[in-house]
Amino acid sequence: MMAPVMSPETQLSRMEDARRQTQKQLQIIDRQITRRMTAILPQIARRQSGYRRGKAPDGRTVLERYRANLAGLTAERQPEVDALSRKLARQDAAITELRDRLSSAGLHQSAGRED
Repeated sequence: MMAPVMSPETQLSRMEDARRQTQKQLQIIDRQITRRMTAILPQIARRQSGYRRGKAPDGRTVLERYRANLAGLTAERQPEVDALSRKLARQDAAITELRDRLSSAGLHQSAGRED
C-alpha cells in the first residue's frame, strides 16, 4: 500500500508546522534555564555577606556567581540546543527550497496560460 501523495501546499504547511514546533522546543529550553536561574538567584544573593566591617556588599561578586551558574546551566543544555538549532536550519532551508519551487512552478504555469 502506497502512502497518499501530498500536494506541495499541504507539504509546505506541514513543514512550517514542524518548524514552529522546533522553535517552540528551543523557547521551552530558554524558559527552563531562565526559571532555574530565577530559583537560584536568591541563593546566590544570600551568599553575599552583606555589610561586614563597614564594607558595602560587592555587586561584582554576585554578578560573577550569576554568570557562572548561568554558564553551567547553559552548558548542560547546549547539546540539545545545538541539535535543535541544526534541525531548525535544515527545516528553514527545506521550506525555502519548497517555496522557491512552488513560486517558480506557479510562474511557469501562469506564463504557459498567457500564451
